[in-house]
Amino acid sequence: MDQVKTGELIKRFRTELGLTQKELAGRICVSDKAVSKWETGNGCPDVSLLSALAEVFGTDIQVLLTGEIEKNEREKGNMKKLKFYVCRECGNMITATSETTVSCCGSKLQALEPRKAEESEKLNIEDIGGELYVSTVHSMTKDHYISFVAYQSDSRFMMFKQYPEWNVQFTMPIYRTGRFVWYCTQCGFLYQDICEGQK
Repeated sequence: MDQVKTGELIKRFRTELGLTQKELAGRICVSDKAVSKWETGNGCPDVSLLSALAEVFGTDIQVLLTGEIEKNEREKGNMKKLKFYVCRECGNMITATSETTVSCCGSKLQALEPRKAEESEKLNIEDIGGELYVSTVHSMTKDHYISFVAYQSDSRFMMFKQYPEWNVQFTMPIYRTGRFVWYCTQCGFLYQDICEGQK
């Protein structure tokens, strides 16, 4: 690994995603000083972190190792850019991989912009021996409930439909990085980032 070339590439990917060094560090559970060290060519990521970095950047480990982008590399899809639309009339949920016009029940829908969940709103995420168990203490009444929870990463997307008066609880494969987003009929669209070591 050429640490100078790899560092320059990490900086390029990070800035293209609009992430600060601190934000990137948080996603892969390292310090922002470590990210700064890599980007200045004064060190390189531990091999155990390459998979998480590749996941965040939507690239391959080999690209990080060589510090060079293949011709078609930047054309790969990024599921983190998925747009969510929810109809307030019927509850219909629609996703799109790019900007589009979406209508439902006679109304034009706007793409939802997630807000970071407060501590009291966060999902409970537990490692139960090879799987993530996701749950919440959120009230699930007929008028105030979470209608869906989704997991997103650069290359993966999983949707978990939820219903009023049912507890939110499901299992899924363990991923080191990514984001959960969910829609509450009263609180709106929220997100919570996850990283390795999540309890």
